Amino acid sequence: FTDKLVIAPRDGIPHLMIRMANWRRNQISEAQLNVLLLITETTAEGETMRKPMKLELVREKNPMFALSWTAMHAIDEKSPFYGDAAMAKLREMKAEIFLALSGLDETLMQTITARWRYQLDDIIPNARFADILVIQEDGTRNIDYDRFHDVVPLVEKAS
Repeated sequence: FTDKLVIAPRDGIPHLMIRMANWRRNQISEAQLNVLLLITETTAEGETMRKPMKLELVREKNPMFALSWTAMHAIDEKSPFYGDAAMAKLREMKAEIFLALSGLDETLMQTITARWRYQLDDIIPNARFADILVIQEDGTRNIDYDRFHDVVPLVEKAS
């Protein structure tokens, strides 16, 4: 998992984006990513509780995870990240983002899992991940891991 998340538009809608790579040098079949937003709430009785909220992804399954995968959560009316005051409200609730990835390692034929956690400060708005896919002359595709964590600010278009 990259050390940062980005928020960038896709087809005019902002998306929270998470980039992962398969460092195993083989394929992971039926990879599935679950993303939870964990918030702190106080009940009507005054009890403090941690509440998980599932973040819906554009695509939560990847049938063949070979190189990299950028998972996306649309920031629309249903998203807890929607609206001008959303981040401030999420900070008040001490929100954190938890990821759980699982899939079948095709070489070992065993289920593998990976987990990661992000703080809200790990989110970079108006940015995209740097390009990391390198295509060799023979058509082989590789990942440039030196740029894996790099983000690029979005340039606003002049009107």
